[in-house]
Amino acid sequence: MANLLVEIGNTAVKAAWSEESVLGKTFRYQGEKVVDFIISLCERQFPMVMTVVSVKNITSEEEKRLSAQCQYLLLLDPSHRDSLSSYGIPEYLPYDRAASLVAVRYLFKGKSCTVFDFGTTLTVDFTDSQGRYLGGNVSVGCRTRFKALNRYSKNLPLFDTPDDFPFPGNSEKSSVESGVISGIMFEIEGYVRSNPENIIVFTGGDAIYFAKRMKNSIFVVCNLGLMGLAIVTDEYIKKNIL
Repeated sequence: MANLLVEIGNTAVKAAWSEESVLGKTFRYQGEKVVDFIISLCERQFPMVMTVVSVKNITSEEEKRLSAQCQYLLLLDPSHRDSLSSYGIPEYLPYDRAASLVAVRYLFKGKSCTVFDFGTTLTVDFTDSQGRYLGGNVSVGCRTRFKALNRYSKNLPLFDTPDDFPFPGNSEKSSVESGVISGIMFEIEGYVRSNPENIIVFTGGDAIYFAKRMKNSIFVVCNLGLMGLAIVTDEYIKKNIL
């Protein structure tokens, strides 16, 4: 029987069906009716385990509604912090980042890694060759930078991520575009230089956009967090159900 994986982030919801540790069809949702969206995915198929990772707490009412849609409900949110304790990942890490690290250990076993997640925030996490978490940094994501310039300055309009831009910028628009994108690229290059032996992994909504601008060899895994949830779910079944 298939399992349903759900990743509730800051701005969007990603979901996927899985069999053991293999991902199936994926879905994306942006809206306020998150639980209704999740329930709609169960209309044609009843999952054995529904694993929900969320940056915010799942309420008791939401938990009750989700539990009715599956045989087993596995919650990973700020109020449910025990499920990943065996993975040696610090409790302060959001579970979406933690799930990505679980997947990195599985995909790049025996390799030290630098993991970039390009979303609302830009996170950079480091693991050693034994898969141990060494720490990480959090910065401002690409689109968040554009929004911040517009919000906190009096004269700058809101621009979006450009397909291309001159360097340096030669107009108001290209100056903002070049400043944001080049600034992120300089960050990436600095992290890469600091650990040149590491495998570089990109994930998140803007991963492909920045991967195209890299000269280094990198791996792009767009559904890294969901892949990690598939691994966590499969191990949960083996330990607690089978």
